[in-house]
Amino acid sequence: MEDYKRLLLNNKAWVQEKLSLRPDYFERTAGEQKPTYLWIGCSDSRVPAEDITGTEPGELFVHRNIGNMVIHTDFNMLSVLQYAVQVLKVQHVIICGHYGCGGIRTAMTRKDLGLINKWLRHIKDVYRFHHTELDQIHDSEEKIKRLTELNVIEQAHRLTDTSFVQRAWKEERRPTIHGWIYDIHTGLLKNLVKIEPGDHPHDIYEFDFDGAQ
Repeated sequence: MEDYKRLLLNNKAWVQEKLSLRPDYFERTAGEQKPTYLWIGCSDSRVPAEDITGTEPGELFVHRNIGNMVIHTDFNMLSVLQYAVQVLKVQHVIICGHYGCGGIRTAMTRKDLGLINKWLRHIKDVYRFHHTELDQIHDSEEKIKRLTELNVIEQAHRLTDTSFVQRAWKEERRPTIHGWIYDIHTGLLKNLVKIEPGDHPHDIYEFDFDGAQ
């Protein structure tokens, strides 16, 4: 059997499993989505958002990229964020990184990888922002783990710099921002940072809203 066909067979088995538990499962989930959470995670195949959180279809609105980054020139991520916050009106936005992240590890090297250099540059910037702490860590694996954590925290704060989040904070006191990390060796999630609506890190990033979108 060609390998990809296994996925199609798995899909059929999954459908039967869901229908055996609840005959109207797909009718129930096919309606308008009203997720409570936006998940911004890493593209790594070992970090399936719904599986590790035990959520069902319709509960998580998901965006994934290399290194779970919030980059203010990334119109893909920004479009997802705007739709989730302004249209779906999510209550929580979760940035989730993970230990063993290839993007973080590669950003710590001097390898020339072509186009991806431009993306990993943003992770290198996180290192530069926190180099005083990181340069004190002499164990290379511990340094990578700490950079992974600092990257999550940095991306969580970058979310608060966006006008979409700030407007929702001002008008509706939502969403709460969370920075989590996933341990691929234990399967456990750990909370690193929680930012309540209005708790902005620095005034220089604040927007004044006059009613215009």
